[in-house]
Amino acid sequence: MVSPEFSPIDPRRESNHSLRASDWIHLRLPPPGPPCRTEADIYMPLRIEDYALIGDCETAALVGRDGSIDWLCWPRFDSGACFAALLGAPEHGRWLIAPAGEIKSNQRRYQKDTLILETDFETPDGAVTIIDFMPLRERHHDLVRVVCGRRGHVPMKMELSLRFDYGRSVPWVTSMDDGTLRAVAGPNMVGLRTSVPLKGEDLTTVSEFTVREGQRIPFVLSYRASHKELHRPFDPEAALLQTQKFWQAWIARCTYKGPWREAVERSLITLKALTYRPTGGIVAAPTTSLPEQLGGKRNWDYRYCWLRDATLTLLILMDCGYYDEAAEWQNWLLRSVAGSPDQVQIMYGLAGERQLTEWEVSWLRGYEGAKPVRVGNAAADQLQLDIYGEVASALHHSREGNLPRNEPGMELEWTLLDHLEKIWQEPDEGIWEVRGPKQQFIHSKVMAWLAFDRAIKSCEQFGVTGPVERWRAVRSQIHEDVCRKGYDPELGSFVQAYGSKSLDASLLMIATSGFLPPSDPRFQGTVRAIEKHLKRNGFVMRYDSAEVNDGLPPGEGVFLACTFWLAESYALLGRHKDACKLMDELLSLQNDVGLLAEEYDLKEKRLVGNFPQAFSHIGLVNAALRLTDPRRPDRRGR
Repeated sequence: MVSPEFSPIDPRRESNHSLRASDWIHLRLPPPGPPCRTEADIYMPLRIEDYALIGDCETAALVGRDGSIDWLCWPRFDSGACFAALLGAPEHGRWLIAPAGEIKSNQRRYQKDTLILETDFETPDGAVTIIDFMPLRERHHDLVRVVCGRRGHVPMKMELSLRFDYGRSVPWVTSMDDGTLRAVAGPNMVGLRTSVPLKGEDLTTVSEFTVREGQRIPFVLSYRASHKELHRPFDPEAALLQTQKFWQAWIARCTYKGPWREAVERSLITLKALTYRPTGGIVAAPTTSLPEQLGGKRNWDYRYCWLRDATLTLLILMDCGYYDEAAEWQNWLLRSVAGSPDQVQIMYGLAGERQLTEWEVSWLRGYEGAKPVRVGNAAADQLQLDIYGEVASALHHSREGNLPRNEPGMELEWTLLDHLEKIWQEPDEGIWEVRGPKQQFIHSKVMAWLAFDRAIKSCEQFGVTGPVERWRAVRSQIHEDVCRKGYDPELGSFVQAYGSKSLDASLLMIATSGFLPPSDPRFQGTVRAIEKHLKRNGFVMRYDSAEVNDGLPPGEGVFLACTFWLAESYALLGRHKDACKLMDELLSLQNDVGLLAEEYDLKEKRLVGNFPQAFSHIGLVNAALRLTDPRRPDRRGR
């Protein structure tokens, strides 16, 4: 049912006399490549930290502080973007709603305990708030924006540029008899419903209207496959209440009550938003190609399900009381990796797809000119031994959480261990997916050790049957091999790989995995070496990129997850004051609504990398749990 404030446009009404069918039919198509622009007029997007996330656990949108939605892939996280201005320009798709005149100030926030964004604008004539959210509706995909007058009267503007296929495909736009604006391009269809007058102008749907105190004007954008009918109008105010209830009920289940509760709960909501509800998969980030260095080439597509990131997300959710997600993820895992164990991939599509072919979107100039823009991820074909440890740890933790016993899951785990027993001595690309020669990475070996350790403990604690004695022998062999080949007495530290003199922040997991106790002098020496060689202004580099041969120019920001690992290590070593100080410094890097990207550029003082980044928020929650209780059992090992 349509609310009174949400009456569909009636083209027969006198107030809509300017809406003719010809206004909606866009005949002019853009050239296949990017438009010709001079350096002086190149569009510059907002800073990464000026965006906020909204989503429906199937896809997500980035909303700018200026009221423009510059990124949205429909209907899935990994679908082609219909708003791609983030990586190009407004003509590549965006949806702007903002005051038409001078803006004196603006601020924003999430409604408490939700993923509903409110952006306040103050103007000389009044004040207005835009509420942005995506309802969680079965089989339907919607994005709702409600313009709320708070004071005076504010002239507003709306500009909707739909561009499917990452900004390349201009849709055929028509006005339907019920007032719905419908845009179609190939398999994609989007409908816009609102009560304000609209018109077509230069391949963009625009509107000018005024909102007054107490008035609420909704806009509903809906996605549907083009061979189907758009779903019926719904009451956006009722959808707002339902969305509030969903997120508030979900976060109310959180069991963490420590001093960083606000940051932890915002991180958990963000991680939940990165889950793909239909299958249980978990994406690493909702974006592609946001650069690790401004203007650089380290631009990757993170809209897929890494086994590592997904299992670490799962461990965090279970640590905070969320076991429904564990069961869904376990089923996703069984479906995704089913098959020959030598074909297990490090990442999959949202439904377990294996073909993630990487290609470059040549018509997008990249975020602030950082090219190439990549879709797909060639790292899917890499060997990364650490994923076996993360998966085994998550499955063991699921048993600790009393999830229903899953016999196919156990059989799969044992099969994976049989395969790992054959390959653990091989070099791999490691946790950082280095696109260069394979190496004997220490972190990979430690996680291989963890895989056997977790399986042994499952047998010891839960009566699971398996070749325990053989696994114990392999576990001991890996441990001895790492301690003999991976520790450098001259440096007094473990090193990145066998035969290397380089350091790697992933070595901090030697203690949190349980491979060595925090009291071991070799781990303590590793922490000191990382502090000396990888810290920059208090934050941690994941490695010295100048020393890594991956075919790309050196340079990237400090890695936020690695810095959270150092805070955890401080807590394990009893350096509580140092741990809390570092935690506070990290939290100061959150943007105004509590979100983190992958890295931070110390020179430019800006977030860089894909955003928001699951790995960073996982690190935040893990560190908060550790600092709140340094003796807590670690789900990754200890």
